[in-house]
Amino acid sequence: MVRFENVSKTFPNRKQALYSVNFTIDDGEFVFLVGPSGAGKTTILRLIFRELIPTGGSIFVDALEVNKLKSKEVPYLRRKIGYIFQDFKILHSRTVAENIAVTLEILDKKKEEIDEKVKDILKIINLEDKKDYFPVQLSLGEIQRVAIGRAVVGDADIILADEPTGNLDPKTSWDIVKLLGNINKTGKTIIMATHNIDMVSSMKKRVLAVSGGKLVKTEKIVY
Repeated sequence: MVRFENVSKTFPNRKQALYSVNFTIDDGEFVFLVGPSGAGKTTILRLIFRELIPTGGSIFVDALEVNKLKSKEVPYLRRKIGYIFQDFKILHSRTVAENIAVTLEILDKKKEEIDEKVKDILKIINLEDKKDYFPVQLSLGEIQRVAIGRAVVGDADIILADEPTGNLDPKTSWDIVKLLGNINKTGKTIIMATHNIDMVSSMKKRVLAVSGGKLVKTEKIVY
């Protein structure tokens, strides 16, 4: 569960990014966070991940009040969350398999467990035949699949996806969203920021619309 209660965020340059935002996302939901560039979508994701601290209000991830966590408690929060960054953040000196393994290495997992989980994730993201490729040998869509694999390999309950289709062609974009949909079916909560309204309309998922730092619409689409 992710909950925002009257959350505001003002940056040091006095630019206010969010104004009293309220919403709740239940476990297992797939939610689109939509709005134009600069609307506040990425700020919301960074607040959930505790990359930013709100100026006002409270943020909850399950029973954790994120804004009140001590620095030493933040890693515990982040074990619950996988983050797919807008600019991929792939390690270019590592292969596909090694990039996915990074998350598990940080969690200090044993080599046998790492090898097994990486093998499973490679199947899910359909890159088994390219596990030894380096990022320079991959298409943008394949690189995004690696980023998704890295986000889910640590068994995070919540996946934050910041414009994961922003640099991709329409067909590859659909493939990525379908992959996220399949991951959602395993019980993961997906929160995806996007400005692709056509894709959002076709997916028939819940929508949180942000404009000028304000939540202007929350819509539950029923099949």
